[in-house]
Amino acid sequence: MTAPVLHLASASPRRRELIARLGVEPARIVPTDIDETPEKTELPRDYALRMAREKAAAAASSDAYVLAGDTVVAAGRRILPKAEDEATARQCLELLSGRRHRVLSAIALRAPDGTVRERLCETIVKFKVLSQEEIRSYLASGEWEGKAGGYAIQGAAEGLIVRIQGSHSGVVGLPLFETRALLKAAGFAIG
Repeated sequence: MTAPVLHLASASPRRRELIARLGVEPARIVPTDIDETPEKTELPRDYALRMAREKAAAAASSDAYVLAGDTVVAAGRRILPKAEDEATARQCLELLSGRRHRVLSAIALRAPDGTVRERLCETIVKFKVLSQEEIRSYLASGEWEGKAGGYAIQGAAEGLIVRIQGSHSGVVGLPLFETRALLKAAGFAIG
């Protein structure tokens, strides 16, 4: 029996680095370009799972498994955007200052026959009360660019976080425990 083949539906270098920690090397990297606009009344959990499923479907293959993920930062029922400009990043950081928020990291594994297995990892993160100087300094780092909620936990923002309850790798972009479980169930050799 031949080993299953995996394609990673992501352009994120962080997801490639994280999956490598499991000893898995995707045969192909397949960036996807889908509409990531939340539906009008969509809740953050539902949105994260839908995005992971749609990315996996967009990269579907008849001869490989496709792993896709999506990470959503949520303040209450509000889905925070990926910060594409400094003003958006500042708004996110000001909103998250001194409060808890959820990071929802969804993964979907699509089999060659089209069946999909999915998991959702929820992590609670709490920022310290941020001064305007701390916000300015973080914005100057540029780490926020393209990041959900305007921050990257694997960089300088980690020094601004009081508490994390859940999966650090999930906040970075790929929850390794859940990913490992999905891949093992599909027959991938993982140490």
